[in-house]
Amino acid sequence: MPAAAGRFYESDPEALHEQITSCFQDERGPGDIPDVRHGQGDIKGVVVPHAGYMFSGPIAAHAYAAVAADGLLDRFIILGPNHTGYGAPVAMMSQGTWDTPLGPVPLDRESGRAVADVVDEDRVAHMHEHSIEVQLPFLQFLLDQFTFLPVCLARQDHATAESIGEAIAGIDALPVASTDFSHAGMGYGERPPSGMTVQDWAREQDEKAIDAIQSMDIDGFIETVRKEHISMCGYGAVAAVMHAVRKNGATEAELLTYGTSYEVHPASSCVGYAALVFR
Repeated sequence: MPAAAGRFYESDPEALHEQITSCFQDERGPGDIPDVRHGQGDIKGVVVPHAGYMFSGPIAAHAYAAVAADGLLDRFIILGPNHTGYGAPVAMMSQGTWDTPLGPVPLDRESGRAVADVVDEDRVAHMHEHSIEVQLPFLQFLLDQFTFLPVCLARQDHATAESIGEAIAGIDALPVASTDFSHAGMGYGERPPSGMTVQDWAREQDEKAIDAIQSMDIDGFIETVRKEHISMCGYGAVAAVMHAVRKNGATEAELLTYGTSYEVHPASSCVGYAALVFR
């Protein structure tokens, strides 16, 4: 059952459809609803945010517009951080369905078998987590049918990311890394340097993380996040997808857009969001 409906996105199906439409058409979004091209394209993986749609939905829409135009498969592996602390450190669900206001989405048992050596089957980690769930309505908006495998990460070290990336590289599915970037301000215990606004601090920190992703150097990316104390919640998911797409021939990461929650609601705290694709 959905944990984020009515909080991160609309719980009424019609209102949710309108909300996603507005994300695509928003001035912070790609500008219009994309035409969907079916089949394998050049994009081998994506990075998308997972905050409430009013904050990060238009940024996420850039990633989904890009893959829709490039070519959408009907299988996805969505990796996101574990915010709740519940369940196994590396957890999937591969049996049953996930429900959203737009209907049920089948889980991918075959992909689950392919990663069973490195990911535990554990529904508890997913029951109250939003980072993966919020991606589903966007995909339902674009596709009539698809399956997916959710992988929730409380453990985000390099070895874990590498083992997961290795396992998912051989699966004919689009890997999606769900992450927000810097969480700056007193609300997150991240005080910016003196004389710098929370938005400027978030942007400065996130430029370092984005540059590291674009280098396609997984070790360098993780080292940058840790050394610079970048409060990026899903860096392990990004690292796992980076490993998988490199195995599958990707050579570059393209930044589609960047934004912050401050652009929507100026406040004493700020979260950064980025949409990237790997080719």
